[in-house]
Amino acid sequence: MKARQVADIIESFAPLDTQESWDNAGLCIGSPEAEVKGIMVGFDCTPALIEEAVAAGCNMVVTHHPLIFKGVKKINPDTFLGATIISAIKNDIVVYAAHTNADKAADGVSRLMADKLGLTGITSLGEDGLGAVGDLPQAMDSKAFIEMVKKTFGLPAVRCSKPLPTPVLRVAMCGGSGGSMIEEARCAGADAYLCGDLSYHSFFTDPGFMLLDVGHYESEIDIVDKLFGLLSEKIHTFAVRKTQNNNNPVYYY
Repeated sequence: MKARQVADIIESFAPLDTQESWDNAGLCIGSPEAEVKGIMVGFDCTPALIEEAVAAGCNMVVTHHPLIFKGVKKINPDTFLGATIISAIKNDIVVYAAHTNADKAADGVSRLMADKLGLTGITSLGEDGLGAVGDLPQAMDSKAFIEMVKKTFGLPAVRCSKPLPTPVLRVAMCGGSGGSMIEEARCAGADAYLCGDLSYHSFFTDPGFMLLDVGHYESEIDIVDKLFGLLSEKIHTFAVRKTQNNNNPVYYY
């Protein structure tokens, strides 16, 4: 199977032309005509992931975050990015990413978050469908809701605005850096909005509206299982593996 055929499988779930204009999803390193012998699926393309792929006999890596996101002016083995690029090229590894196109997919990142919370009546949030919004099975006290979110996403703590004095029923979310969609969430009637990478000033919220920063990694990590399942279901001629090195770069102490 060629790399382009693997890409076709992924893009049947997350069409490449739906990615945001600033994104760099798709084939990052390698030829679409490369013959694939094995695939390693992960969250971020790191030197450790490349090493793991090589050790497992995989010559294609599929991740959520693109390895090359902005312009690369230097490739230095002493930097994280440079070391990863050099390792991939030296080992003849094809690198592919499904990013904002996987966010927007019908069963993509934000929908996975909504399903995880057990929401009902789930619809897309925002014109581009980057987020999702739905209702809890029943209204919850805001502090109980916060505890449920922590447990659901495996958080030792969660950054949030002042808990609401009223129950939480309608919940919106966007995986990753979702600060730009706060207004869409509020206009969708959400009592609470979940995403990652929120800035300090965002937490000054309007009455009846609450924000929870559940973390970039924590909000998106389930896409790895989704991509792994998709490829495993469609490919039977060689191994599709899921990395054991999905390490959050953010540490809590």
